[in-house]
Order: sequence, then C-alpha cells, then structure tokens
Amino acid sequence: MVLGSGLVANGFKAYNKDENYLIFASGVSNSANTDNIEFSRERDLLKKAISDHPKKILVYFSTCSIYDDSLQHSPYIRHKKEMEKLIQENHSHYHIFRVSNLVGKTDNPHTVINFFAKHIQSGQPFLVWENAARNIIDMEDALAVCNYILENLLFENEITNIANPSNYPIREIVRTIEEVLHRKGNYELIHKGSHPDIDTSGIREIFTVLNMRFDNEYLRRTIKKYFGNS
Repeated sequence: MVLGSGLVANGFKAYNKDENYLIFASGVSNSANTDNIEFSRERDLLKKAISDHPKKILVYFSTCSIYDDSLQHSPYIRHKKEMEKLIQENHSHYHIFRVSNLVGKTDNPHTVINFFAKHIQSGQPFLVWENAARNIIDMEDALAVCNYILENLLFENEITNIANPSNYPIREIVRTIEEVLHRKGNYELIHKGSHPDIDTSGIREIFTVLNMRFDNEYLRRTIKKYFGNS
C-alpha cells in the first residue's frame, strides 16, 4: 500500500498491492516549508495510517537535512523529527529512511536540481550559497537501496540514512547543470551556507552488492540522465 503521488510514491508504486507494507510518501517534502497547515495535514494523516494499519510494516521518508547545522532550528526539521518520534512511540514495525536530495522525473520545483535547472533554463536570477554543499542521489539508486533493505529484512525499527557517500559543493552542482543544459545561469554568489554530515557506513555494503558507482562522474551522469534532453 502506497500513500502519496509524488516522486517517492511513484518510485515505490510496485508496493501498491503489497499488503505487508504501508509506504508513507505523502509528507511535506519542501525543506523551506513553514506552513503549519501542511505540517498538521501530514501529522494527522500519519496518525490515521498508524491507527488504521497497525499490522503493516510502515515505511516513512524523513530527510538527511537533519544533519545540516544551518537547518537545525527550521520548522521543517523540527516537524520531521516530531514525525520520527511519533512513529517510534506508536508503531511496532517500521523503517524510517532519512533520504538526501533526490533526482528523478518530477515536476516538483522545490527539489535542489529542479530549482537550479528551472532557473538556468529560464534565465531567472537566483542566489548561490558559495559555502553550501548538498548530497545528491538518483531516485532509482535510493529506491534500489530501500528495496534491498526491505527484501532482506534489514534495519527494522531503525533510522537509516539513504544518501550518496559524498556531498557536492553547490557551485559544482550549478556548473554541472549549466554544462548539461548548455546554458549559463544568471546567479549571484553570496557568502553563506553549510553542508550535511551524513553517515552512510551502514549501507556501504549494499552499494557494493548492488554495484553502485559513486565515482567522480556520478553527479554528471545523474543530471544528464534526467535533464540531458531538456
């Protein structure tokens, strides 16, 4: 069973008819969100899901932005931590996946890559935090890791980081998108930003088993995969 309709929900659509799992992919995904109505909507929906499906294995998607010092006190991070605690205290079988910045087929303008690509394509001005870095992972790779964990009964009732072993400086991300799109972005550098410190040691062996290559070309391959024909 899958709740949601966005990038993550579509990635996990194979679980739609699986009565053993409840894939909760209907949460707030925009880290800049400050709307308490949206937070309350997710909280109420999650509480109902837990109440209605106590026997199902709950899969919840949190965020690796929790590891970014600059975001620690944001309403979004406080909300995500609250949802994690809600699950831990009220459900007996769960997986909490803290996911980094996903890249995939989605019209969501709030994903990191979509935001920069949209502005570069349109020529709209934007700001680049020159001291910031972000962790980028292909949705298909994140899905493969999550599937492996679920299929092999790993990390039950734990919080697991699903992320690239490396972060990328924002300037490198923007430059790579510019090269793939063959367009120059209209941006201003500002002396600001930080980066998440994400521990992926728990899933390194899975990367090996699945033959995932997070090499020097991973960022370019991933961006070209989804934006190469833009």
